[in-house]
Amino acid sequence: MSQTKHFHFIGICGTAMGSAAAALRQQGHKITGSDNAVYPPMSTMLESCGIEIYAGYKPENLPASADFYVVGNAVSRGNPEVEALLDRKLPYTSLPELLKWEVMQGKRNFVVTGTHGKTTTTAILAWLLEHSGKNPGYLIGGVPDNFEVGARYTDSEFFVIEGDEYDTAFFDKRSKFLHYLPEAVIVNNMEFDHADIFNSLDDILLTFSRLLRVVPRNGRVFINGDDANCRTLIEGSPAPVVTVGVGGDCDVQLRLTETAPDSTEFTLNGESFRLPMVGEFNARNAAMAVLVAQFAGLGNDEIRAALLEFRGVKRRQTDRGTTARGITIIDDFGHHPTAIRETLRGLRQKYPQSRLWALFEPRSNTSRRNALQGELIEALKEADGSIIAAVNLPEKVPAGQLLDVDAVAAAVTAAGKPAFHERDVAAIIARLQPLAREGDVVIVFSNGGFDGIHTKLMEQL
Repeated sequence: MSQTKHFHFIGICGTAMGSAAAALRQQGHKITGSDNAVYPPMSTMLESCGIEIYAGYKPENLPASADFYVVGNAVSRGNPEVEALLDRKLPYTSLPELLKWEVMQGKRNFVVTGTHGKTTTTAILAWLLEHSGKNPGYLIGGVPDNFEVGARYTDSEFFVIEGDEYDTAFFDKRSKFLHYLPEAVIVNNMEFDHADIFNSLDDILLTFSRLLRVVPRNGRVFINGDDANCRTLIEGSPAPVVTVGVGGDCDVQLRLTETAPDSTEFTLNGESFRLPMVGEFNARNAAMAVLVAQFAGLGNDEIRAALLEFRGVKRRQTDRGTTARGITIIDDFGHHPTAIRETLRGLRQKYPQSRLWALFEPRSNTSRRNALQGELIEALKEADGSIIAAVNLPEKVPAGQLLDVDAVAAAVTAAGKPAFHERDVAAIIARLQPLAREGDVVIVFSNGGFDGIHTKLMEQL
């Protein structure tokens, strides 16, 4: 992008959209945008970059002469700006297509995929390359603590991107990651998710298999060899596949050798690495990043040095502080049962003497449905107690598919772990106040703002 352009982002506060917009702004382009969900950390990050954000979608938000109007994948027909865009025949595109043609052509693109762990793995890989002086471009679906923003575009040969299987836009129903021209692909794991666009696990397997078909023969695919769903991809891949895991038949053997409250040590085929994060799940994420960094040409010593300085990603097990009563508040983006389960297990490692309270907001398109209700029950059993908020926008869930929050709470309670269903944040805090005590840890699970619950917990507990 040599000349300065004006890009208007419709849905700018989405994690990928916001990060991409900030990166374009850093290159000197003019950026404007709109969204109906403007809240930190994305909103504050965008404002700090000097990007003007309009709250709500209105035809008058559309600038008269932008070069491109970038339509987010959460935006659909009926959106006032989309309708005005089409009526006025303005030039629009999706974010993945914008990246493909303007940023990723000719790069060594490393695409990180999977149902869970994409953001953390992408952030680790980008940091390994950065620490080693490679100055990579990257797009991370979150705000990594080792970087000022979640995306940037550089002259480096390397580009690291979080590859989401969600659809591209209302006018392009292919998965976003199919646009990303991959040289190397990580597949961390595969489960059923995105119930609003995929009908079954088979649909998800199909879109992943399509991704692997565009990896060049001199590229590489790294998959979780302990995941049976991932293994189904091996036979159809034209590029070499490396299986990674604790199983004896994996090409790269992963072993956890030491766990501490603030770190996890692991080996890959005997080579030792230490990560300043907790839990087997994060060790697996780091292992994948290490292997791609080796594929990029980094040595083990420089990888080890970089890992020790990795500081994580905002809203991934983020410590928001300790209340006057000595209760620690943790913010986590988890919304799929597996992510909730693994986060709770990791926090057991960090807080072995504490009681863990899980506060969960069913907000994502999958968590609002009952497709994974049984899995959610099992995940919440990992906490010492849990409180579940009312389903967000229940009227948008198809008939017969709504998550039964009362049934979830009853099943978890029956297993010996008290669980409650409360209608809103005020009721959640009122329920928690007499139950929580000094030394407890409260983990807030939500992929949204959750009505400012983190601040309210700090003030009222």
